[in-house]
Amino acid sequence: MSLQGKKILLGVTGSIAAYKSAHLTRLLVKAGAEVQIIMSASASDFITPLTLATLSKNPVLSQFKKDETGEWNNHVKLGLWADLFLIAPVSANTLAKFANGLCDNLLSAVYLSARCPVMLAPAMDLDMYQHPSVLANMSKLRSFGNQILDAESGELASGLSGQGRMMEPEHILLELLRYFNSSQEFKGKKVLITMGPTQEALDPVRFISNHSSGKMGLALAKAFQERGADVYVVSGPVSLEVEKEKFHWKDVNTANEMFRASSSIHPQMDICVFAAAVADYAPAKVSEEKIKKSDSNVILELKKNVDIAGELGKLKKINQIHVGFALETENEKENAKAKLQKKNFDLIVLNSTREEGAGFKLDTNKVEIFQGSGQSVSSEVSSKDVIANLILDQIKTIPVWI
Repeated sequence: MSLQGKKILLGVTGSIAAYKSAHLTRLLVKAGAEVQIIMSASASDFITPLTLATLSKNPVLSQFKKDETGEWNNHVKLGLWADLFLIAPVSANTLAKFANGLCDNLLSAVYLSARCPVMLAPAMDLDMYQHPSVLANMSKLRSFGNQILDAESGELASGLSGQGRMMEPEHILLELLRYFNSSQEFKGKKVLITMGPTQEALDPVRFISNHSSGKMGLALAKAFQERGADVYVVSGPVSLEVEKEKFHWKDVNTANEMFRASSSIHPQMDICVFAAAVADYAPAKVSEEKIKKSDSNVILELKKNVDIAGELGKLKKINQIHVGFALETENEKENAKAKLQKKNFDLIVLNSTREEGAGFKLDTNKVEIFQGSGQSVSSEVSSKDVIANLILDQIKTIPVWI
């Protein structure tokens, strides 16, 4: 895959991560793209325009006025020229400008004039990245149709460690390659995805559940849809912004409800991805009234829940693909491989619980993917969107791929 002939506008804003824009520019040019760079005024405090002009083989723009002749850099023309507008890094300040239509420099004027798709790669300290105002701005920009390339986790310029690092240039390149080279290879395929936690009632107000957010499942649903699949989602209770109308969406609460909903459509599915964190046990008896607190301890009797992936694995047809997930705290690889065989999976994704930036509720993850054939591949700590596409790429290599 390449970016041959693609016109990329690269915006660079004032962030310490601006030094990565040099490497990113080299990768884009090497992939065949024509790159035009626009810098905000503060970006030049972190990297020189000369460096980026040399690497992009084009003059770097930062002002409306081109030179002393009175000519100007036409922001409308620039916005119409590009096949894609990528801003990497984008600071919290520029995110706020874009989200609220502020236009005080060439970069923001081009953004407001662009008719092409826009990708934004935020970079900031972890507390800034999680601030409600920043999260609201990112949510608003997503609603405009912009794609947010989620920040990755690691050591930050402040000395702290957490999510906030600009997505690595190699990962950004992969996102662009997938966007421009999507072959709709899953077109015509029906895909079932279970996602989120389940909730098993103790009484009318309490339940047993787990920390699953559903983010990985949703990333998979979006990735399959972008590649042409007809996606059916059976979701436990999640708190995510979802355009449910884009999918065949079914909300459930309990493991039994998820099993019934999945079983009813399983025979028609080409691919089934069991990403839900299903509660293994449920209360043997559900109180009709709220259980009152007493001075004595409460003994809770549990019964084993249905193994959704295991039961449907027994019914798997020869031309169906089943994908499972495993989260282990000991003997991780051995337990994941055992589950691969036991539940008749074609592929299993082992989630890490030991890597910073991986696990429940985060926007990033680190996985190792095993196939029944013995092949395996590992990821770095990456956004769950990147992980989802890695899983899809692995599904395409399964021998029974139809």
